[in-house]
Amino acid sequence: MSRETRQTRSLKTELKTRAEGDSGDLIIEGYFAVFGRETELWPGAFEEIAPGAFDQTLSNDIRALINHETRLVLGRTKAGTLTLRADNHGLWGSIRINPNDTDAMNLYERVKRGDVDQCSFGFNIVREETDWREDGTVKWTIQEVDLHEVSVVTFPAYEETGVIARQKQVEEHRTRLFEARRQKLIERVKKIAQTTVAGKEN
Repeated sequence: MSRETRQTRSLKTELKTRAEGDSGDLIIEGYFAVFGRETELWPGAFEEIAPGAFDQTLSNDIRALINHETRLVLGRTKAGTLTLRADNHGLWGSIRINPNDTDAMNLYERVKRGDVDQCSFGFNIVREETDWREDGTVKWTIQEVDLHEVSVVTFPAYEETGVIARQKQVEEHRTRLFEARRQKLIERVKKIAQTTVAGKEN
């Protein structure tokens, strides 16, 4: 898939809220991505994120958003209000909520009540592996990403542009297979014709 295609991926997770120590800072934290979890994009098409996929990108200036809305910023790594780290399980994040931000406080309360428990992240694919299986299915393993943002989301969804891009890959692969088979058939017919002509001449 092209590195220029911006992607989002979502998952249901266990977001938690807490008040931190004497400061009383309000925190939302949890996993925004999980490694090695196979997701079915559509029947016969699968994807998962490999451990290490975020290792080269956590130094980016990354934002935490509400529902991928760039105007609704919850935190930012550069400001120290968003902390991200990758471990054996996935990408873990901690967002320090601004008590003077009504949107952020409303979201904090919704997460605390359990009304919102979904996460997502926005990125570009840098490197991936594609496994075209003999049974006609396909699996993409994302090896490295360029991370832009993480989001707490109300309704997680696999972005349509990402699905379309994946489907285009499948169509192109099938076209290449068809052309290769067609070329082999043409070569086989030519050989049969040449053999027949040679037989008649003899």
